[in-house]
Amino acid sequence: MSRLLALVAAAALAVVAPGTAQDHAAAAKPRVTVIGDSVQASFQYVPAAVRRLGKGFNLRVDAVVCRRLVARSCAYNGVTPKTALEVVRSRRRSLGRVVVVNVGYNDDARGYDVNRVMRAMRSAKVKTVVWVTLRETRSVYASTNTSIRRAAKRWKGLVVADWNRVSRGKRWFGSDGLHLNAKGAMALSGLIRKKVLAAT
Repeated sequence: MSRLLALVAAAALAVVAPGTAQDHAAAAKPRVTVIGDSVQASFQYVPAAVRRLGKGFNLRVDAVVCRRLVARSCAYNGVTPKTALEVVRSRRRSLGRVVVVNVGYNDDARGYDVNRVMRAMRSAKVKTVVWVTLRETRSVYASTNTSIRRAAKRWKGLVVADWNRVSRGKRWFGSDGLHLNAKGAMALSGLIRKKVLAAT
């Protein structure tokens, strides 16, 4: 598990950097921002999954090991990443109108405050938030998913991408049952893309 996280951490440092002609072309497309933890960062090993998700969009992915939603993130290799809430508050209008949240595997369900993040999204003028449910390998993840579904009933524009349901019984994961192999990355990419397309 530690080796897998080290590889994911290294891969997650590869962020899409602004270019010249490439940057101008991206600016003409709808901006989609993905905020994730190490599970989302698994996409870095599967470029086809990133291409699939980003096709036709100006895609920005911020996915790092140890990220939490609202509570202070855990530290990994001496680095404590911004929480999802901090990312939303710091980027605000640059997020775009659609944001994907795939964060929660490092959280305690009691501190998983979807409503607080949604208020920040509204302040940043985000129109649609695609929120990915967690794979329920532990009871805490089931509790977190309950919080996500409850919030979806409260917030217009919060769309649930039910990864727990879609992935049930599939062989899409590494030995920990959470981090994605190539098939898992492609499947999650397809699920998220479907929700994002419906929002745009």
